[in-house]
Amino acid sequence: MLPLLEGVRVIEVGAVVLGPYAGQILADLGAEVIKVEPLEGDIARHAHPQGPGGGALFVNNNRNKRMLALDLKKPEGRAALAKLIAGADVLFHNMRLDAADRLGLGYAQVAEINPNIIHCAATGFGRRGPYRDRPAFDDIIQAASGLAGLAALQNGTPQFAPTIVADKVAALHAVYGILSALYARERGRKGPFRVEVPMFESMVSFLMNEHLSGATFAKDGVPGYPRLLSPDRRPFRTADGWIAVLPYTEAQWRRFLAEAGRGEVCEAEWFRSPAQRQAHIGELYAIVADSLEARTTQAWIAALEAIDVPCSRVASPLEILDDPHLAEVGFFDVPEGFEAERVIPQPVQFTGIAQSADTPPHALGADSRSVLREAGYDDAAIDALIAAGVVSAS
Repeated sequence: MLPLLEGVRVIEVGAVVLGPYAGQILADLGAEVIKVEPLEGDIARHAHPQGPGGGALFVNNNRNKRMLALDLKKPEGRAALAKLIAGADVLFHNMRLDAADRLGLGYAQVAEINPNIIHCAATGFGRRGPYRDRPAFDDIIQAASGLAGLAALQNGTPQFAPTIVADKVAALHAVYGILSALYARERGRKGPFRVEVPMFESMVSFLMNEHLSGATFAKDGVPGYPRLLSPDRRPFRTADGWIAVLPYTEAQWRRFLAEAGRGEVCEAEWFRSPAQRQAHIGELYAIVADSLEARTTQAWIAALEAIDVPCSRVASPLEILDDPHLAEVGFFDVPEGFEAERVIPQPVQFTGIAQSADTPPHALGADSRSVLREAGYDDAAIDALIAAGVVSAS
């Protein structure tokens, strides 16, 4: 854990991946993140597979946080949350706007309690559009944003990416939105600090960065970045496995084609033009595919590294666990106190800043008492909230 955001208090009302992933990044950077969960806990706590700290999905998204279990459907729960909001720097949630309003998490409600707070809402769709009230999960956003449809342009069949990509992309947008607002406030800028992160718009921005393509310049232009959509862009089979090879510049293509015994291709008139090479990318990829089956993966890697052509063996998730580079940098090392075989670290590294030890995800309600004491409740009041089923404290 880094001390970069020391003194910043974040209230995270998040579940599953989007909210918890963003909150964990802020916690890794040193913010005090108080995760507010319903009394039954974040659904990810109960996801398969289970370990000592709960579901793996929960363990990998909730380190370095304090845990408060609070029933926000009850007035006493919302009153307790209001006390926390009064002393917080950031309120972050990932729920539909009408649900947030019902629970006292809407922007107007929060700003009335704390006008200087940074309010960040991560939603499925932007509040100004006709989709604003639609429910959204990762698969829904992958479909709506065009991600699943990109696969159809390549191979004829829409496909979901086998990762929770929309949640994580939106989470990263939320983090930079929150950090930007914190910086602006620190520099003396006055609010309101209302940050909105719609998953749909975030994914469209992420995908259309390159795929807006021809539609950038012409009203009837066709979107889609040709090289990425070529059906020949794929991992290539070698004599004993699979490899990714990407000659990109003219010099790299020349070196690859010479190594593959196809140097005559470099004499074609179209080869000298970057735009024309792009137009003939399918032909070039077909040459790559035909050439690679003649040698083993390791033989190709040795040859291509010697001539500085980008390449990599295709690693399975299982092989990633024993990757020599990750082993050397201690990527999956387990900090003291974590009951796990591997954990995922904060990948951004800072030089010259001392780090403190990460803390594992706490049990449901583990910090309820301490958080509520800091908000002004005495032990008798906390006991009353527990007895009334408003708070859970482990």
